[in-house]
Amino acid sequence: MGGPLNISDDDIFAAMKDISGYLDITPADLKELYLAAYRHARERLTGSYKAKDIMTREVAWVHPDTPLAQVAEIMAQRDIAGVPVVDTGGRVVGVISEKDFLGHMGAKDINNFMGLVAQCLREKGCKAVGIREKTAADLMTSPAVTVGENTPIMELANIMKEKAVNRLPVIDSQGRLKGIVSRADILRSMYENI
Repeated sequence: MGGPLNISDDDIFAAMKDISGYLDITPADLKELYLAAYRHARERLTGSYKAKDIMTREVAWVHPDTPLAQVAEIMAQRDIAGVPVVDTGGRVVGVISEKDFLGHMGAKDINNFMGLVAQCLREKGCKAVGIREKTAADLMTSPAVTVGENTPIMELANIMKEKAVNRLPVIDSQGRLKGIVSRADILRSMYENI
């Protein structure tokens, strides 16, 4: 049995077991059976996808001593809002994001780039001057919120919500960067597979 959710026979049988009593298939029974099968299929599919299945493997990253000008250029060129900071062994030691830049540029109560532009246009001087000589280590959030390659997709979403982060570096058992999962990766995966 196919469909947009790819409901399997096992999902149907599991749903049938959820319904107590004898089934005399009426439209209401069918609807109840379908909804239960849909729920089982959704749980099966979301539980089967892990970070390693949806992560971006070619990740832009920087070292703690990378000058902020270079960090900003990498983020601008790649059109990304944050990068992991890794040590010489490839282990994630932090994350630097647009919010870290905004927070260290004296942009009080500003949550996005356009807010910073508006403030700069109202006042004299560039807010970036004060951090020109700093490095990634000076601005990064550390320790980074990271996940393992086998972290289930629903757990990824919950971690992002609880920690208020938009990306999660994916690490191996030694803490080395293997990939990154963004909110967009989760949404894309759920849309394509569910």
